[in-house]
Amino acid sequence: MRIISGNLKGRRFNPPVKIPARPTTDSAKEGLFNILTNIIDFESVSFLDLFGGTGSISYEMGSRGCTEIVCIEKDVKSVNFIRQTATEFQLPITVIQMDVFEYMRSTRTAFDVIFAGPPYKLDLLDQIPDEIFAAELLKPDGLFILEHNPHHNFDAHPHFKRKRNYGTTIFSIFEL
Repeated sequence: MRIISGNLKGRRFNPPVKIPARPTTDSAKEGLFNILTNIIDFESVSFLDLFGGTGSISYEMGSRGCTEIVCIEKDVKSVNFIRQTATEFQLPITVIQMDVFEYMRSTRTAFDVIFAGPPYKLDLLDQIPDEIFAAELLKPDGLFILEHNPHHNFDAHPHFKRKRNYGTTIFSIFEL
């Protein structure tokens, strides 16, 4: 896996084989960040990465200049890998080992940009947008991106703005 842009462009990272994650493909990640580049100033936003997995999205944000990154991941091996890689790349990522839904219900911190890349088979996947908005995790004019497959559709959600398809990967974008 590699970082596709920013000051760490081209840097590779190799997650352990046994990490229970489905990393966002490079082509989907590149498409996502092409969208974000036209919407946000990476250096001035706070970022929350839910279901951190390998940390790929957090590293990409840090490589592009984001200095306030919080990554939530439940799996201890993934957490250790993300922490180790963030240290190696000298990225300002705070990694919290916790269930994402528990975190959303307990935190009082709001963010400018939130990304959630849950397991596609997660039973509660359809509830994530409602949880985000009910917990007031987005700052005014904030942006929430949910990665999912074609089996989920959020077009009717009151905060839904648009979606982008990259093969079987879909990014639904919500705004406050």
